[in-house]
Amino acid sequence: MGHHQEVTNNLSIEKHLINYKEGLHKFTEGMPEVVQTYNEFTEHCFREGEISQKNKQLIALGISVYSQDEYCMIYHTKGCIDQGCTDKEIFEAIGVSTAIGGGAAMSQGVTLVQECMEQFKQKRH
Repeated sequence: MGHHQEVTNNLSIEKHLINYKEGLHKFTEGMPEVVQTYNEFTEHCFREGEISQKNKQLIALGISVYSQDEYCMIYHTKGCIDQGCTDKEIFEAIGVSTAIGGGAAMSQGVTLVQECMEQFKQKRH
């Protein structure tokens, strides 16, 4: 991948995150109770339990890839990296997702998810 394309992809990922945050802020102003309740619910779902937070992020990434939800793919790729997932663990989650979702899931796993992995790992160093 050329440097220009890499920079473009990094800006695209950042733009997705900024768009989500801005949209969520506007929605929160109009529906604060809904957003608060949703946030509490998802925080509870992702707490450490019988399944570790790391594995919950891998599950969420696989579901995101399967459902073609780019915002969640970005968010949960970051979550996987933040939880210490290895590249191999992330690739295996993508593999399971593609076993169910086929080529559409594979295309996201080999493009957007890998671009996010590179960007988020660079930010950690």
